[in-house]
Formats: sequence, structure tokens, C-alpha cells
Amino acid sequence: MPTCRSDSEYAHDRASAMGTRPSGQLPADLCGFVGRRRELSEIRTILGNSGLVTLTGVGGVGKTSLALRVGAQARRAFPDGVWFVDLTKIRDPELLGWEMDSSEFVAHVVAMELGAAEPTLPGLLDHLADRDLLLILDNCEHMIPGCGLLANALLRTCPRLRILATSREPLRIHGEMTYPVPPLSTPHPDNQPTLADLIESEAAALFTTRAKAAVPTFELTETNYRAVAGICHRLDGVPLAIELAAAWLPTLSPQQILDRLIDRFLLLTRGSRTAPDRQKTLRACLDWSFELCTKPERTLWSRLSVFVGGCELDAVEGICTDDELPQAALLDVIAGLIDKSILICEDHGTTKRFRMLETVHHYGEQHLHHTGEYDTLRRRHRDWYQNLVARARAEWVSDQQGHWLNRIRSVLSNLRAAVEFCLGQPGEAHEAMRLVVTLPWPCWWGLGLFTEGRRWLHLALAQAPQPTVVRAKALLLDAELAIAQGDTDIAQGLLDQGNRLAQRLGDPLTLAYAAHVQGMGALFAGDLPAAAHALHRARTILAHTDEPDPNLTLLTLLPSGVTAGLQGDHDLVQECRRHILTITHAGPAFRQAMWLVGVAAWADGNTTEAGHYQEEYLRFSQEQGLNPLAAARSLEVLAWVSAKQRQYQRAATLLGAAGALFRDVGTSFRAFKHLVGFHQTCAQETREALADTVFEDTVERGRNLTYEGMLAYVLGEKRPEPAPAGQVTALLTRREREVADLVAQGHSNKEIAAALVISLRTAETHVENILRKLGFTSRSQVAAWAYTQQRTRDM
Repeated sequence: MPTCRSDSEYAHDRASAMGTRPSGQLPADLCGFVGRRRELSEIRTILGNSGLVTLTGVGGVGKTSLALRVGAQARRAFPDGVWFVDLTKIRDPELLGWEMDSSEFVAHVVAMELGAAEPTLPGLLDHLADRDLLLILDNCEHMIPGCGLLANALLRTCPRLRILATSREPLRIHGEMTYPVPPLSTPHPDNQPTLADLIESEAAALFTTRAKAAVPTFELTETNYRAVAGICHRLDGVPLAIELAAAWLPTLSPQQILDRLIDRFLLLTRGSRTAPDRQKTLRACLDWSFELCTKPERTLWSRLSVFVGGCELDAVEGICTDDELPQAALLDVIAGLIDKSILICEDHGTTKRFRMLETVHHYGEQHLHHTGEYDTLRRRHRDWYQNLVARARAEWVSDQQGHWLNRIRSVLSNLRAAVEFCLGQPGEAHEAMRLVVTLPWPCWWGLGLFTEGRRWLHLALAQAPQPTVVRAKALLLDAELAIAQGDTDIAQGLLDQGNRLAQRLGDPLTLAYAAHVQGMGALFAGDLPAAAHALHRARTILAHTDEPDPNLTLLTLLPSGVTAGLQGDHDLVQECRRHILTITHAGPAFRQAMWLVGVAAWADGNTTEAGHYQEEYLRFSQEQGLNPLAAARSLEVLAWVSAKQRQYQRAATLLGAAGALFRDVGTSFRAFKHLVGFHQTCAQETREALADTVFEDTVERGRNLTYEGMLAYVLGEKRPEPAPAGQVTALLTRREREVADLVAQGHSNKEIAAALVISLRTAETHVENILRKLGFTSRSQVAAWAYTQQRTRDM
């Protein structure tokens, strides 16, 4: 067996000759350590209670630096020293012609580094048997079996030994404690924090430290700190990537570096000459991770890049598996990627969601292009989400409605990606239309997607002029969304086109939908006879079709009941209500319909019943995290009810609260022209009953209620204390607060990107981070939270 002697062995011999005992060796920290206070404290605590702690994380996240810092801080706790063994350069012993298994080989290397008398496993065990020592095994990922077996043998034999390992995946032995090393905290791209805010970011502090090493005169200034924030965020807070970016400062400004991060793997290539090869470039770092993956893991890594904003297991099964990657093997492959820190698994309600850091995602996407699978996977992705939306529509009018609302909310980023892919591919716009028109109608209201949906439809209709049923439905949906936003002229033109195409095609359900939209347009315009006539025609067609559509039937019954109530047709109101209850079985779908049922009851003169339905709808909106527009509509009707019951203080308060919510989502109740008269009557009667000054003061108090306080006021619950003014600063950066405010106004990610002059991906990342920081699962919850904060700031 070949033998070799390391520097540490010679040191051991010299120490023995002098009658001393080596006290360990750690590489000198030449660059300076930045941040990680929380991680350092937690790891030292865990290390005090466990024989083996393994730091895991994606390549370049800083596992080695963190382990060395822990070791340096822990020296006094280990009388026999802290010893560092870098396993990067060792390879499988069989490839070197060594006749020993991997654990014996690792033991040999460690024994040589520690200066054991015999460079064997028994010799190492004897050397460490009575020693109080911390052993750092660095970069174990390519020798996992050998490192695991060695660690197990050492811990069983050496009671005072502690092992701190770094690896891209756990060693998976009994007693191991795994500590996932997160990226550094990052500011957001194009953020506008103060310089003090930026200093709080560990990633920005690291960039600044390395920048000064490259350009000693570098300072954060008013002209460059936003670019620095953007660099750190675009690079996910991964230390290696940030250091590689800072190395370009002698040549490029921070803004030029940020602009060139579109292809981060091409730019980030200026690592230290003394760094391991795998850390000289960002691509080399990820290449190292890729090579350590099995072939199925590499395939799945690439294919997972088709998702945007994360995904669930069933989506991975439906999109990423085939003969090359069988579904039966998928869970093991996913577990392997999680273990190797490529894939992040997060709790999402009662399910698990998977996501990747942006850099890891980008690397996988490039490999997907190289394999020639990109377009195939994007089409699989589109088709799978099309089927998901179709299932949601088929089961919407059932007790599964709550489930489907939450599911649609959780996959919005992927739905957007599917639509955008179709709109960017020649001949695919028709599929974009198909996906959009299949989305259940309440999702447009509940998730605040009107503007975004209209943009999608506008682009798709321009690219796919073929006279199909899907195009007719797209025209009609576009018209209905425009009606809801008060764009009556545009809506009429779209309605005319859609109605003509429906007549030409003769499809019964499309004809019924055309009549429904025509009725909605007339109702919103206040033309009750025309609305009643069109809605009656829609109900008649639906009653005689061989393909019943409970969604469209329910959508038609609701405005029919409102129209009947406004016209004083009590019998039709009751008939519509009975039919709605029959379709929905008084389940979740009925709760979704309660606002319109309540409006119909109000119009029919049933004040108490109207109030009951509106309060129930408010509870439903609160439970489901619906867009604040849902609450605003109910508060408006409840104000009418209160005025009718001569509860004028309550009526004025609710008018103020409703008005503030309508304002915050970028609209007003005047869009509901058929109901504006009730608002005006309520306001006039309440003003006369209270007198002008009291009325204005009470309305203003309503405007200043927090969102939770308003709900508590209406529903008779205990009003929560408002959040401290400084809490919002601690939770979100300034740019995140701007994004949250735009979410509250109902803007899509695309619109947010345009408003703030940032990329779509940046806007999506902002929203994802806001959800993560606030512990929310939906944009509607963010909107409600943003509204609350705004009310608090204004008080």
C-alpha cells in the first residue's frame, strides 16, 4: 500500500520530540468572516449536544467558512484542539489503485492529517480514543459512504470526540444532526432602502467587504447601493456568487455587474487562483454539484426548472416523469435532490411544495435547453396545468371549492408561466385562450386577476383569429372582465364580436354564455328590462341543453335574482334562490354566491336576510383570503342594511370602511351602476340623521379601521391591537412594501414590474418573498395585510 506524509504528520513528529501534544490546526482566515451570528450560535448549541453535526447546503453557500468559524470560536472548549481535514482532493481509492474500501481510505487520510501513529482505521481510533477534540471533515459529499462509516466508528469508540462535517447532503448515520445552511439575508433588487437598511443585509455586507479587497476605495454611495442590493438578491445571497461578482469591480461598476447577471454563469468566472477548481467560477461550483448527482437526479434537476415559484408533487409526477424517469422512482430521486441541497422542500398548508434557488433553477434550465427537452417540457407543463384548471372548473360547484380556490392561488405563478409560454410561441395562442377561459369565474373576483386576465386575452385574441368556440368564449370573458372594471365601451365591442361568433358557431353553451354576459352588461348599466330579457334567454338555453354546466347556470342565476329583486319580481327571486340552493347543496359554492344572494334579498325588501348573507360572505372572504374587493362589496351592502335599521353610526362607519377598501384596490362602488342608487340613498339618509360634521367624522373613523379591526367591528369579534408602526419595517424592505401596496390594489406581477420599472422575474420574486416573510399563502392575504398597515400608518 502506498504511503505518504502530510504537513500535519511532520508537525506531530516535531511536537512529540518536544514532549508536547498538537493542539489542532485550522486554515488561516485570509478574507474575513461576515455575518452568520444566528447560525454560529445555533450550531455551537447543537454541537454541544450531538456527536456529529453536518452542515448541508447548496454549493457556494458558505458551509466551509461557517465550519471554520465555529471551530475557531470553539477552540477553548476542546483541550485537544480543533482539527480540519479537507476531503476535496481525495477520490475513490479504487481509481488510485489502493486496495482498501472508502471508509478505510478516508480513515487513512484523516489519520495522516491528525498525526496518528498508524495511518489506518484502528490507528485512528486508538489515536482519538481518549481525546477531547473537534474534528472538522470538510466537503464529504463525494465520499458519503466512507465518511459515514468512519464517523459512525469514531463516535462509537471515542466518547469525547465531536465531528463537524460539511457536505451537500447528510451522511445519514444514527445520531447525526443536520443543519441546513441558508443563503445570506438579501435586500431586494431595485430596492430603495437607506444605507443603514442595506448594512443590515449580510449579503450586502459581504459584497462590500470583498469589494474593498478588490478596490480599496470602494464605498457604498447613493449612486451604487441600489445596484449592490440588486446583485445580492439576483444571486440568492449565495456567498460564492457574491464574491465572484465583487471580483469584477476593478473592471465594472456595480450597475454594469447587475446588468450582466442575465447570464450569471458567463460573468462569474473570476475566482481566486488559490481556490479549489470547483469554486473558481459559479458554473464550476454547480457543475460539481451536478456531477455528484445520479443520472436520474440530473434529469429531474433540469426538468424541475420548467416550474416557476415552486410546485407540488402531483405536478412533478405529471410533467417530469416518463420512460427515462419512471414515476415509481420519483420519490427517491426527489429525496436525493433534497439531500444534496438542490431542491428545497417547504410546508404549504397540508401539503409540501418544492422550489429551487434562482441560480440553481437557471443552471437546470440551461441544461434543459442543452438536452433539447425545453419545448417538450414546457408543453407538458402547459397541458398539465390546463388539465388542473379543467378539474377545478368541473369540481367548483361542490364541497371541493375551498380546496380548488387555494390550489389555484398556489399555482398562479405556473399558470402565468404557461400562458406566457403559449403567447410567446407561434401557433400556441389558442392554447393560452383555452387555459384562461377554463379558469372558474369566481377566481377572477376572489384573486383580483381582472387586469392581468384582460391583458392575456387581448394578446391571445390578436394572435389567434380563427373562428372557434374557444375564441368566442375568450371574447365574452374579456367583455365580462371589462364590465366588472367599468370599461363599458370596450366591453360592448367585445360582447358584439363574441355574440356574433357564438351565433355563427351555434354552440349552445357559448350562446348561453353570450346571453349571460349581455345580461351582466345591461345590469351593470342599470338597464333592468334588457338585463332581465338576456338573462332569461341564458337560463332558457341552459335548461334545454344536453350538456348542463353548473358553473354557468349558477353564474346566470345570481344576476337573475338581483335583477328580479330590483324589478320587484318576488317570485323570480325565490325561484332563483331555490335553484341556487339545489345546485350548490348549500355548500361552499353557496357561500361563494352569498354576496349576490344577499343583494337579491336586499332588492327584494328582505333587509334582515340581506344582512345575514353579507355577514356570512364576509366570514367566507376572511377564511379564504379573498381579494379585499370581496369585503368592500359586503361592507357597502351592510351599510345600507344598517341605515335601513336606523343604526346610522354603524352605517357611516361601514361606508367609510367600504370606501377605503374600494380606493385601495383601485376602483369604486360606482362601477356597480345598478346599485349606486342604494349607496346614494344610504349616504343621504345617514348624513341627515347624524348631521354633516358627525357624519364626516364617523365615515373617517371607518376609513381608518384596520382590515382586521373592520372585520371584528362588523362580525362582533374582539378587535385585535394594531401592529406596531415599526413592525412593518422589520418584516419587509421598502421595495417589498411598495410591491405589497400594488398587490393590494389588484395589480398583477406584470403590472407591478411595469410600475416599478423592474423585470417580471424580480416582481415575482418580491411577491414570493413577501409571502414567505409574512407567513401567507395568497396574494389576497398580502393585500389584506397591506391594507391594514396602510390604515395603521394613516391613523
